[in-house]
Amino acid sequence: MKFQYQVTSRVLLRTLGILALGLVGPSVIGLNRPAGAQMLTYAESGKPEDSGLGLLQEEPHDIIYFTEKSGGGWVKSHLLPVRDMPTTPRGTLQFSILGIEVEEFVAKWSDIERIDFWEKRLERETASRIANEDFVGAYPFLSILIRDYPRRPGLKALRSEFLWRNAIQRASGSQRAESLAMLEELFRYDPQYNQAQVLKAISLTTGGLMQAMVDEGDLDNAQQLLARLKEDYGRFDLPAISKWDGEFLRMATEKRNEAIEAVKQKDFRSARTLARESLYLKPDIEGGRELVKKIDEAYPLVSVGVLQAARVFDPVRLDNWSARRAGRLLYRTMFEIQGAAPEGGEYDFIFGSAETTPDRQVLELSIDTAKLPNPLNRIEVDFLADQLARRARPESETYFSPWAASVTGIGIDGPQRIECVLRRPHVLPTCLLQINVDASWFGGEKGGPTGDYFIDVIEDDQTRFKLTEEARRASGDSGKPREIVEVRCDTGSDSVSKLLSGEIDVLDQLFPADAIKLKERRDVKVVEYPLPTIHMLVPCSDHEFVADKNFRRALLYGINREDILKGELLENHESLGCRVLSGPFPAGLSQDDPLGYGYDTSILPRRFEPSLAQLLVSLSQNLKAAEAERKGEPEPKLRTVRLAFPADNLSRVACEAIRSQWELIGLDVELVELPVGRTYPDPDTADLVYVSCAIWEPIIDARRLLGPRGLAKSEDQLIGLGLRRLEEARNWKEVRDRLLVLHSISHHELPVLPLWQMVDSFAYRNNLVGMGNNIVSLYQNAGNWRLEF
Repeated sequence: MKFQYQVTSRVLLRTLGILALGLVGPSVIGLNRPAGAQMLTYAESGKPEDSGLGLLQEEPHDIIYFTEKSGGGWVKSHLLPVRDMPTTPRGTLQFSILGIEVEEFVAKWSDIERIDFWEKRLERETASRIANEDFVGAYPFLSILIRDYPRRPGLKALRSEFLWRNAIQRASGSQRAESLAMLEELFRYDPQYNQAQVLKAISLTTGGLMQAMVDEGDLDNAQQLLARLKEDYGRFDLPAISKWDGEFLRMATEKRNEAIEAVKQKDFRSARTLARESLYLKPDIEGGRELVKKIDEAYPLVSVGVLQAARVFDPVRLDNWSARRAGRLLYRTMFEIQGAAPEGGEYDFIFGSAETTPDRQVLELSIDTAKLPNPLNRIEVDFLADQLARRARPESETYFSPWAASVTGIGIDGPQRIECVLRRPHVLPTCLLQINVDASWFGGEKGGPTGDYFIDVIEDDQTRFKLTEEARRASGDSGKPREIVEVRCDTGSDSVSKLLSGEIDVLDQLFPADAIKLKERRDVKVVEYPLPTIHMLVPCSDHEFVADKNFRRALLYGINREDILKGELLENHESLGCRVLSGPFPAGLSQDDPLGYGYDTSILPRRFEPSLAQLLVSLSQNLKAAEAERKGEPEPKLRTVRLAFPADNLSRVACEAIRSQWELIGLDVELVELPVGRTYPDPDTADLVYVSCAIWEPIIDARRLLGPRGLAKSEDQLIGLGLRRLEEARNWKEVRDRLLVLHSISHHELPVLPLWQMVDSFAYRNNLVGMGNNIVSLYQNAGNWRLEF
């Protein structure tokens, strides 16, 4: 219950003194404030101290000043029900004082000299700070006014003054982009405020900003800015808009004229680049689209931006992204993976059709040369049977032990039919026959291409693939690309800029953050690859500590994988399917993804525990020292750990983060960047290598990764036993159960150090059609690509 006092100023202040002594101690203070931050809420004379920015920490209140006749003084009251002084003060004012919440007071209006209302003090603070160009200090006061008193008279002018003067200050400090944003906000908020000067400032700021962007080569953003400003301010005829519209037209015209001259010289490569640059500079330039179309019809060429340039070409290479990508242009594979299905991958037999008998013990291959392109149509049934047999012979260079363990006989059943009899039922025998088909199969040079393209030129930043004459004659005038040119990009941002400018038509691999941004563009389409890549560290030397599984556990505990994946690689964006792993097999993109059939979700990834990592390093050193003492040998020293990585930006970022975290646990780490196109180091040049693997079919990729002749070259007996039991599986239940066991063994033995799973994506401009859906490899449908305008 509140008590009410009706008093003069003198009586009021005396009453407050009594209340202060009896109720709240020696002084009336603001609630919940420490002793060093006490706020005086009344006084018998003078006025309150200026709180400055501290006003923002105070509870909103009004200040009542009493007349000298009534005794003078002042009090801080909770916000009053009236928000202005009455013109004819009559009657009384009821109020409560800050810090004395249980009492209410009433004073005659005739005893009140004036009231300093809360919003007026906010306005004064805002105006004063704007006048002193303290915009950082003015902003919070202005924000409160906008939030709590949006209809306050004079607020519009105050806010406009803030935007105007802040924009001028920022422009003088070379913060052109920020200045322009404020000027535009001012014009939208109050178009009549100092309109001529504001428009002049927008023009001047735009001019400087455009010049800076053009000088830096940021033409895409410069054009977007110019187009928007033309739409928003075209009716005002701003000089900067006219100037830069003309400047882009001039640059575009020069490029167009150079392109026309290159066409006359039949230099279609240069003409294509120049024509696209012209169209990029001025999308509506006269004859621009027609010129690009004419050049593409005369010489169809597609430019592909790549972060990893290819120097090895193998469409079934496990650990080399660029080799898989570019290898698909040059070579065909006997069985080519097309995607994931409920029961393993889907594979196409390039020479015809393949079927497995109901008992899964016979693989029947039927050849249909009538529908095959040259040179595939020259395949002979006996030669193909010999290739299948060689894959089962240990002395052959194409030997693959899972196939040798599975097949017991290969026979020719008719002029176009082969039967492969299996030792035991196999769930997916087609996955065992991903054999590269080269020109030697058809009487040509060993290693020669069998795809539609061959390598023309390999340069530092470009690799040119040209359409073979046979493929060109077969395609006629269909518009199939005569050339596919891979352009190496140093960084993800560089590749995105080239895609947006039209310098390249396709990006084969995107950073997840770039993919999210590009999805907002209308002229670009972003597509995710249906199969993820598994990133891991693979031991690759005789470093005696790296060979110790205690030390490998220390390495894994010493990496904050979650932080690197989400912070460094994903840039804090959510990406479905990207996750830290506990084993070397894919976890799938969702819980019911069939691709995750080899991943045990009950085994959690090891956490980041640097203290445990240091303990395991010490344990490994002590055990090796004890062993050396027992053998009478010198104690081994923990030498530098050399970490190799491919020459691409994503791998570099990940490995730099890993190095910094390993150094925190006391390790000496050296980074080794591999030559362009290489993903595995030469002997004795590195101890671990960062790889992204295409583990798309764990049934066979388990051995290709973990086996003695695989990437990890593991001689671990438990790993070997797990691989053999997996290859003896007769049905999908056994396959899954034995893969889960192998996952568990790998988690404890660590033949490789699993990091994370990444869902990769590619992007292409909308004028490139025929890409197809759910493609596993970028060039899977390259024969159907067409450029349209």
